[in-house]
Amino acid sequence: MSDTMLTPAAATTAAACHPDDAAFQPFHLVNAGADAPVVLLCDHACAALPPGHGTLGLPPMDLERHIAWDIGAADVTRRMAALLDAPAVLCGFSRLLIDPNRGADDPTLVMKLSDGAIIPGNAHADAAEVARRRQAYWQPYQAAVTAAIDRLIGTGRVPALVSIHSFTPVWRGRPRPWHAGILWDRDPRLPRPLLAALRGEPGLVVGDNEPYSGRLHGDTLYRHGTARGLAHALVEIRQDLIDTHHGAQEWAERLARITAAALAQDPDINRVTFFGSHTDQTAREMGRETGREPGRGPEQ
Repeated sequence: MSDTMLTPAAATTAAACHPDDAAFQPFHLVNAGADAPVVLLCDHACAALPPGHGTLGLPPMDLERHIAWDIGAADVTRRMAALLDAPAVLCGFSRLLIDPNRGADDPTLVMKLSDGAIIPGNAHADAAEVARRRQAYWQPYQAAVTAAIDRLIGTGRVPALVSIHSFTPVWRGRPRPWHAGILWDRDPRLPRPLLAALRGEPGLVVGDNEPYSGRLHGDTLYRHGTARGLAHALVEIRQDLIDTHHGAQEWAERLARITAAALAQDPDINRVTFFGSHTDQTAREMGRETGREPGRGPEQ
C-alpha cells in the first residue's frame, strides 16, 4: 500500500478518534485499572487535531497519511490491552500538532515539513507557541503515562513498557523488507526475548533497531523507561499488515502471546534496573545521577 493511501478500516479509525470537537482530549486510557505488569503505549495513535487548529492548513487527505499518525497502531494496542488485561495509554492528538515521542526540548517537537509536505499551521510556530502546545497537549499525555506507571508501582508491581508504532511499506521509493522491528537502547531485558520470539515465527523478517533506531534521547521510552529503570521495547509493525481490523487482531494476538511469555520467563523484566542510554555522554552518568550503577537495581 502506498504511504499516501488508506484503507477504509484505517480511515474509519482516524475519523473515530474524536467524533466531535467536544470529545477531544490529549490522551485515552484503556483498561486503566488492569493489573498486568506491563503498560502499553501508543504515541502516534491518532490523527486528531484540537479545536482551533483546523487541519493545520493541510488537505484533509494528508491527515490520513503516516505523517499524521501511525496507521493501525492504536487498533493493535487496544486489542493487546484486552488480551493481556493490561493498561494502555494512547495519545489523542496528531504528531503534526506536537510529537509526543520527542523530548521536551527536541527541535523536531513541532515539524514544519514532514515527508515533503509543508505544514502551514506550523510555519509560524515560535518558541511561545511550541511551549503552549507542549503544556496543553504533550505534557498531559506524558503525565498520563507517568500516572499509569505509578499506579502499578503503588500496588507493588514494577511494570515493563511496550510501545506500539507502525511504519510505511515503502520509503522514498524503496520497499522495506521487514514485517516488524524491535527498537531499543541499552536495556536488553525485553527487546531480546521479543526479537527471538518474532524471528522464530515462520516467514517473518524482523529488524533489530530497524527500520529506525531506538536510541533517541528524551523520547517516550527514554523518559519513562530508561530514566526510571523500567524494562521497555518499541515495536514497529509495517502498516500494510495492520491497516485492517483482521491484520491488527493477528498482530495483537502474536505480540500479546510473546510479551506474556517474556514476562513469565524472566522476573528481572519486572525489576527496576538502570542501564543508561547510548545517547548519554556515558551510561555511568545516569548511575551517578540516580545513585545507582548502570545495570544494577533494587530487587523488586
